[in-house]
Amino acid sequence: MGRKRKPLRVFENVEILNIGSEGKSVAKVDSLVLFVAGTVPGDIVDAKEVKKKKSFIEAYPMKFHKYSEDRVEPFCEHFGLCGGCKWQMLPYEKQLDYKQQQVMDQLTRIGKVELPEPMRILGSAETTNYRNKMDYTFSDSRWLTMEELQESEGKELDRKACGFHLPGHWNRIIDIDHCHLMEGSSNKIRNQLLDYARENNLSSYSYKDHTGFLRGLIMRTSITGDLMVIVQVGYKDMGPINGVMEFLKENFPEITSLNYVINTKQNDTFGDLEVVNYHGEPFITEEMEGLKFRVGPKSFYQTNSKQAYELYKVTREFAQLTGEEKVYDLYTGTGTIAQFVSKEAKEVIGIEYVESAIEDAKENASYNGIENCKFYAGDMKDILTPTFVKEHGEADVIITDPPRAGMHPDVVKQILKVAPKRVVYVSCNPATQARDIALMDEDYKVTKIRPVDMFPHTQHVENVVLLERR
Repeated sequence: MGRKRKPLRVFENVEILNIGSEGKSVAKVDSLVLFVAGTVPGDIVDAKEVKKKKSFIEAYPMKFHKYSEDRVEPFCEHFGLCGGCKWQMLPYEKQLDYKQQQVMDQLTRIGKVELPEPMRILGSAETTNYRNKMDYTFSDSRWLTMEELQESEGKELDRKACGFHLPGHWNRIIDIDHCHLMEGSSNKIRNQLLDYARENNLSSYSYKDHTGFLRGLIMRTSITGDLMVIVQVGYKDMGPINGVMEFLKENFPEITSLNYVINTKQNDTFGDLEVVNYHGEPFITEEMEGLKFRVGPKSFYQTNSKQAYELYKVTREFAQLTGEEKVYDLYTGTGTIAQFVSKEAKEVIGIEYVESAIEDAKENASYNGIENCKFYAGDMKDILTPTFVKEHGEADVIITDPPRAGMHPDVVKQILKVAPKRVVYVSCNPATQARDIALMDEDYKVTKIRPVDMFPHTQHVENVVLLERR
């Protein structure tokens, strides 16, 4: 017989004290640290244990005895089920306060380096309809609420859905009626395509059996007004595919790039698959300070276009370019930062491990008539070597914008060998940024800090740090 599991504990009248790392609400009971989902500082709740870790307990609120005075009414009907905008119950200014606190906590606790007073976090002018990319999933067995189950009384319900994955459940999809993250006709396109599927008996994808026709819907918009739609289907059948494409083309003339992907794999990624352009251009065009960037179905571009412009302005300001500097842009992606700062630099060298991104960068630089940017593809730790630096020249300024995992230790070591005057570190994860800064502390001093909020109503925050050679 297996060991008997201990019953999950209930902690009564727990006051939520703060918001900690990764946006988790924090409470303390005796010597125990509790992370209580769905709460904000000032709430008093009965919290039930979900999972016990070595140094903390995860819990959820069973009963609210008192609501925090800081709480506001969530604006989305799907709040509580959808995991996309978990901070809707906090006023936006409070969200910014907690994000700034999160950045400084990480830099202080993990970095343990001397820090200047940070600049105030740069909030987003738009707190809804700010995303330029949305990814929806079709399903043949949408998630049913307890109310729906009770009201159905055993009747067969329509289970088709097009929406988001239920947090923590890869095979459960919440049907979305209205999402507040993208402006324009995105909600109408999603809902009417699902209606078309019902009317024409098109099957939706089953994550249990890996069968079904309609699989995914991706929409991308741009500041220039372009709209890209990509429909992902589970198998090749040109009759239904053409039917879906014609339906979208005829009913939504605002679509400037209409595409489909046939995906027979057991995962939704399509980076290795052909995207077929059915109508319009195979790209949309973003614009920033007169620069134009062609964004294809597989291209990376910051998902908050207007706030990306603010982030890049902070980055350029911290770089303090005069027109005489050689700049290395590490993890350059499609070269947006490299091209954005190029007019104030002598030369920019962009390095990125994704070859298709580098091809996009080269194409966009050519499209913009930029001649002082060069781009190279390969693993950062393998490319950024003494031989590479000797061949291309030593950097006066390094801009680095790594993924959430931060920089490889070998990359940090090479930056220290190159010894630029300044390093501008852009990060989507202040924890790994703090770790890397600590490795550079002997040679570099943090002189400026500015968080930037790219994703209102979420716990995510970008942070820009300027390090200057001691």
